[in-house]
Amino acid sequence: MNPIRTLKCILMVFALSWPGADAAASRVDVIRLTGPIGPISVQHVTAAIERAEDDRSECLVILLDTPGGLLQSTQMMIKDMLASNVPVVVYVSPSGAGAGSAGVFITMSAHVAAMAPGTSIGAASPVGIGGAVADSTMQEKVENFSVSYIRSIADKHGRNADWAEQAVRKAEALTDREAVEQNVVDLSVATLDSLLIRIDGTVVEVREGSRVLRTKDAEVSIREMSWHHRVLNVLSNPNIAYLLMMLGFYGLIYEFINPGAIFPGVVGGMCIVIGLFALQTLPINYAGLLLILLGLGLFVAELFVASGGLLTLGGAVSFTIGSMMLIDSPDPYLRISLYAIIPAVIATAAFTLFAVGYALKAQKRRTTTGSQGLIGETGRAHTAVDDRNGKVFVHGEYWFATSETPIEPDTPIRVVEVNGLRLKVESLESGTDAT
Repeated sequence: MNPIRTLKCILMVFALSWPGADAAASRVDVIRLTGPIGPISVQHVTAAIERAEDDRSECLVILLDTPGGLLQSTQMMIKDMLASNVPVVVYVSPSGAGAGSAGVFITMSAHVAAMAPGTSIGAASPVGIGGAVADSTMQEKVENFSVSYIRSIADKHGRNADWAEQAVRKAEALTDREAVEQNVVDLSVATLDSLLIRIDGTVVEVREGSRVLRTKDAEVSIREMSWHHRVLNVLSNPNIAYLLMMLGFYGLIYEFINPGAIFPGVVGGMCIVIGLFALQTLPINYAGLLLILLGLGLFVAELFVASGGLLTLGGAVSFTIGSMMLIDSPDPYLRISLYAIIPAVIATAAFTLFAVGYALKAQKRRTTTGSQGLIGETGRAHTAVDDRNGKVFVHGEYWFATSETPIEPDTPIRVVEVNGLRLKVESLESGTDAT
């Protein structure tokens, strides 16, 4: 055998077997998942998994802190996690964070689940999209499905399925220490660096088979949410979506009252479209939406009907109740805050009664500029005026004029009609229509 070739083979084997040879080139991707779980959260996690697979990262670490979210979005996220060929590590952190409701499902779906000291997990009652539970039968169906779903996830990763069921049925919760003791999560660690050291050498099952994690000396790459996902995430906030809808209604109402204003109509239309996008990601109660529209209708009707304020009062009540019912969820983080509802009701009533009312009065006010603004103006006859010709002095100017009855020079007159550059006038001394 060629001694040079033999030496090359020995050196290659030595290099590949040297401790840390692979670890030095390995990388761990890290993302943050905070706030309610919704469609934007799913897009963020899906993009991170795809990027980690393309970059051949050792694993994807999700720093989780959520009060819960939508069941449909949670299911979509879990499907991506279970189908991932990159190990997904869920780390509930920092201290004070929690994995509530949907967060329990996500944590138990991870290949490795960890919690920081001072965190909690539990209370996994589901929230369905498209409306809350209508009756006890439907509630039981949703609950039973959620139980079977979380038990299957727990069994797949060898975690405590009995506790997972109680988290759904009885909203039970655990601290980080209790979660480790009851085999709900794998470990409790204080920092991300400690986590990567502890899970080094762990064998996990991914889509294509077993994989050994080499994370001890891996390069950590923190991937922030993309700017468009951040914008969409902010817009998905129930309070932001609600306020956008209100601004949209203001703009359209103002455009309706003042045709041709353009800017309020364009901005109002955009706000409503964006608001509708945000609302379609939330569990909407359409009865609440109809009450809001009814309230707006009553506000506008007050401008045309003398009701002594009854329509305004009815509009305010309808608007308030509809706003409180709009987001149909038992979880407070998915409901619209009263701090947003009350100012919106007051502002809407004020806008309708004062701003729009003023615009209507301005439309009914007599024209004071242009040729039509001369109607009703008074002056004096400069020459004799008859039904064929004459000249008058009105508004500091001399005008050709006619009159159905003859008018003597220097007689006080009033303009009754404008025909191009010729005025039709009447005498104020004749008693005709004089006041």
